[in-house]
Amino acid sequence: MSDPSTHPSRESPLHRAHADAGASFTDFAGWLMPVRYVSDLAEHHAVRQAAGVFDLSHMAEIGVQGPDAGAYLDAALAGKLSAMAVGRAKYSLLLAEDGGILDDVVVYKTDQDTFLVVANAANRQVAVSTLLDRIGAFDVEVTDDSDTTALVAIQGPAAAGTLDALVVVDRLQPETPLDELGYYRVLHASFDQQDVLIARTGYTGEDGFEIYCPPDLAEPLWNALLETGADRGVVPAGLAARDTLRLEAGMPLYGHELDATTRPAQAGLGRAVAMDTDFVGRDGVEPAPDAPVLVGLVLEGRRAARAGYPVLDGARRVGTVTSGALSPTLGHPVAMASVEPASAEVGTVLHIDVRGATIPSTVSALPFYRRQTKG
Repeated sequence: MSDPSTHPSRESPLHRAHADAGASFTDFAGWLMPVRYVSDLAEHHAVRQAAGVFDLSHMAEIGVQGPDAGAYLDAALAGKLSAMAVGRAKYSLLLAEDGGILDDVVVYKTDQDTFLVVANAANRQVAVSTLLDRIGAFDVEVTDDSDTTALVAIQGPAAAGTLDALVVVDRLQPETPLDELGYYRVLHASFDQQDVLIARTGYTGEDGFEIYCPPDLAEPLWNALLETGADRGVVPAGLAARDTLRLEAGMPLYGHELDATTRPAQAGLGRAVAMDTDFVGRDGVEPAPDAPVLVGLVLEGRRAARAGYPVLDGARRVGTVTSGALSPTLGHPVAMASVEPASAEVGTVLHIDVRGATIPSTVSALPFYRRQTKG
């Protein structure tokens, strides 16, 4: 098993396609990934109004299969994964023994006794080694499938129509077009006569899909999505747009809103924890009463707060910004911050120290942006 940290700036299977499209690159978790193609702002708006295609091949994919797979995941993760039906997906947490968050993951049940756990790229080694360590007496096999899996996402209102024109749904729900596939569902399909896995999940606050495929299929899939979606306004989108999209949607990012010192309830993730199961970290999952909590902040003016900026209540520092940006959709700055509970009530006026300037902000409910749904 390779450690991605020993391979700085690994190239995605789509690297050539990104370079041909004029992408600017950045090192992200040891991978050389596209941060933008033309404009952060244009790519962000394309996802909200049409669709953007993202390369997520840096993510970690971990296979779990065997007769005890469901029971094993109940013990290894902080959720009731054994209760999932085939074709369902669930957000979950990998906790340390003291209850701190080692990673947040999405778990897919792809077949009977077969699951796919998707972890953050930066936490691949931690997630794989921790899951292997927790096998114990369970009759289960855990495999790191990251190097043999590419991941392409299409997010936005035009996603379903674009992808539906390209794939054949051949298992689980053969009579269901993608437009009728429920949110947080997954199914087997084929593209170009090769097997792919399609999940209706995402990290942008928009409707969309993530397609897991062999690495050699990633570029044909990428090109087909962009060609088929061109008349719909579909464009390639980089990590910069993905970050502002997830911030507007109030979605936490590991290393910003989440880390090994954070308990789930502090980040508003208590719902992901199944306290009726005996999982690793259960005894330490409850935070201290005075532990900081995650809040949204809406800033006055046009200056954006960045991660690490102090949050003040009067003259006293009560927290720290974890993520912030000028929201392209809303037209004003927003941020997420970890603050003392006494300063966390919605409507509370706080101030952010933005490079010496004290900017008023108001505690807001998350998410900042919520897409309109049908009906």
